[in-house]
Amino acid sequence: MGAAAPPSVEQLRARLRVAGDAGRARALHRFFQADPGGYGAGDTFVGVRVPDVRRLARAARGLALDDVAVLLRSPVHEERLLALLVLVDAYARGDGATRDVVFAFYLAHVAQVNNWDLVDASAPYVVGAHLAARDRGLLDDLAASPSVWERRIAVLATFHFVRRGEGADTLRLAARLLADRHPLIHKAVGWMLREVGKRDPGALARFLDAHAGAMPRTMLRYAVERLAPAERQRYMRADRPG
Repeated sequence: MGAAAPPSVEQLRARLRVAGDAGRARALHRFFQADPGGYGAGDTFVGVRVPDVRRLARAARGLALDDVAVLLRSPVHEERLLALLVLVDAYARGDGATRDVVFAFYLAHVAQVNNWDLVDASAPYVVGAHLAARDRGLLDDLAASPSVWERRIAVLATFHFVRRGEGADTLRLAARLLADRHPLIHKAVGWMLREVGKRDPGALARFLDAHAGAMPRTMLRYAVERLAPAERQRYMRADRPG
């Protein structure tokens, strides 16, 4: 007996709304700065918890890419998250040809990966995983994008490499993004530097010795979070941008 067909887009949307909560939706609206002028301006929420979206993504395994695209084009945040989690699952379970298709589909719809949690839930597992054994020049192209989300995709994609003990791409992108003005890039770069330091303290120390004075405060604070207190304070006292 074959696997059951995944729910339709209409059924998935209905399940999300049943799982939603109006009070949580309002809180998410504030948390993701969806008011005019915020980085998430225009985003809408139905108030579904992430574990519930993940469970629904498992139920939607095998959803056709045309249907995934419908969800990705939705103004509803949880629908886009659901679509991306379906893609991540399809990539992880797919053969080489399937992975090529999923990767190309992701890049074709990258404009819909437009909030930080959507990036973080997908970029390491699709972009990073696909480039692990390929040329990684795409990351430099993304890091040069005017889109904060594409720049964050570049940084977060390197998490896949860092987990494999490869920190060079993270360090390279971190150096070129030192002057980035967006707080969400400061946080992403600092976080990835911290992850590099967990596995290669010497590499992090060399990067900080060279660049701490040019790092925005938030980036530096994230990067040094796991260092010994005295070492952390030494770097935090370096002259740097605000």
